[in-house]
Amino acid sequence: MSLKAKIEAVIYAAEEPVTLAQLAALFADEALEEKRQREDASASEADTDAPVIPVEEVAPLTVEEAAVMAEQASEESAPSAEDEKKAARQRDREVREELRRIVAELIGDYANNDRGMEIREIAGGYRVATKPEYHDAVRAFVKSLKPPMKLSLQALETLAVIAYKQPITAPEVSEIRGVDSAGVIGSLISRKLVTTAGRKQVIGRPILYKTTKEFLLRFGLKDLNELPSMEEFEKMAAGELAEPGELPFEGQTTGTPNSEGILETSDEGPGLQAAVEVTEELEEEEEDVPGVAVDSEKDGEEALEASSSEAAQP
Repeated sequence: MSLKAKIEAVIYAAEEPVTLAQLAALFADEALEEKRQREDASASEADTDAPVIPVEEVAPLTVEEAAVMAEQASEESAPSAEDEKKAARQRDREVREELRRIVAELIGDYANNDRGMEIREIAGGYRVATKPEYHDAVRAFVKSLKPPMKLSLQALETLAVIAYKQPITAPEVSEIRGVDSAGVIGSLISRKLVTTAGRKQVIGRPILYKTTKEFLLRFGLKDLNELPSMEEFEKMAAGELAEPGELPFEGQTTGTPNSEGILETSDEGPGLQAAVEVTEELEEEEEDVPGVAVDSEKDGEEALEASSSEAAQP
């Protein structure tokens, strides 16, 4: 990948304008190498056009002359602290000039081609933005978007349990979380993140729950195989997540779906980074309350039996 492509990717991915100082911290060595190769290419082209000048023969140096020249070279090669500072400033200046040249090429590429985006210099940095002539189309699209979905921490935790353990019943979710989760599951169903997946063939035939296609859309997943594995969470918790503010949602799992296309995992205590907004505020229907988990739906057979028993009572 070329340095130009890397800079373009960084500017596109950044939320805030990217400054030359940030680019220099990332690509200083690559920028100097790019400049050296460009200058070498220009010099080689110039050499091919230059006339050939015969080289005069030089008499060999005596031992005394060679010793004097070596001593002068050693004295000149010992840089002082001030010389090192000047060299560092010169190096930084060259890096910034090369990066500024590359960014100018990118700006020209976006401006000359029939693209809907451009690179602007904003607040001392560079950012990818839509061109003004396409603002009406972008405004119409933004108005058609759904409002951002807000999930409480309790709902996000319940959703993670269902995502990793599906198909799973409400009592099993409550057992893993340690609190009754029936109300939270009902809220997730209303948001179309969770749906029913039949009934478990055990006594009482409790309802099974699984995630939906809307879940994949909201979290930007191709399928359930892209959920992080428990091993990846442990590694990130031990190393990569040492810095505050990072969330564990990078990497893919190596799990294998079963015959029904459901991802199976034997680990408990799943975690999941929300691609939706997480709020500390608890909605009334999402509060965890103590009690026994109750299925949120009844099939027609159970409803009929319940109504018959009530009618038979005096």
